[in-house]
Amino acid sequence: MTIASSDNTQTSGNSKPGGDKAEATADPLMVDHPRIERAVREILAAVGEDPNREGLLETPARVARMYAEMFSGLHRDPRIHLQKVFTEKYDEVVLIKDITFCSMCEHHLLPFSGRAHVGYLPEGKVVGLSKLARVVEEVARRPQVQERMTEHIAELIEQELGARGVAVVLEASHSCMTIRGIRKPGSLCLTSAMRGVFRDNLSSRAEILGLIVGRNTP
Repeated sequence: MTIASSDNTQTSGNSKPGGDKAEATADPLMVDHPRIERAVREILAAVGEDPNREGLLETPARVARMYAEMFSGLHRDPRIHLQKVFTEKYDEVVLIKDITFCSMCEHHLLPFSGRAHVGYLPEGKVVGLSKLARVVEEVARRPQVQERMTEHIAELIEQELGARGVAVVLEASHSCMTIRGIRKPGSLCLTSAMRGVFRDNLSSRAEILGLIVGRNTP
């Protein structure tokens, strides 16, 4: 069993050629900054502000740069990070806990942020631990709901690694619940996606969930 924090990496083993090169040549970011700036100016005017006020003059450009950063995952393929693998006979749980992330709720375009816990049971090959954190980071950088983000991460790992089991648990605080609407700060949304043995075998599911919450299962 391997448990790691999100800043650990694996650096030994046999890898597929071209993994790092592929990672370095991800699709370039394509965002229409002027269009965003025009839209932001319209929003400011629509709420009764003066877009030409000194404090707001550079706001449209700042917002455009922010959206380019927050939505950068739309123009990148997170599968790239799972192409470089290591041949290992290891057949116990590999788990990375507490991978921090920030994404954007597609319903209100407000951020939700929290921690991801990603585990899998290898089937003859493992991936560098930092690559799992990179997958979480890139999947997070797009407008979405937490449920779909959880499923997407699990599907990527299952498909690209051929793992016997995959478990992804996300816990996040949503601005759309904490600063507007119901206004309940401190509330958390937990979502999970189980694949393979973690879905079909109750004891395996109990084991991975126990590791995620820090308990030892009987």
